[in-house]
Amino acid sequence: MPKLKTKSGAKKRFKITAKGKVKVAQAGKRHGMIKRSTKFIRQARGTTVMSPQDTKVVKSFMPYA
Repeated sequence: MPKLKTKSGAKKRFKITAKGKVKVAQAGKRHGMIKRSTKFIRQARGTTVMSPQDTKVVKSFMPYA
């Protein structure tokens, strides 16, 4: 069997933890910070763990992670 390719967009956006969960950056921080509240910006710092339903999809993009 040939090797499976990892989606190059997925490898830049997601990291798999040791227990198999997917770490991802918080959403809503790319642009338009003026209209967001200070509370939202503060709470959206760092990373978060993706939901189990979405994790299944992302793991299909990263076969060897």
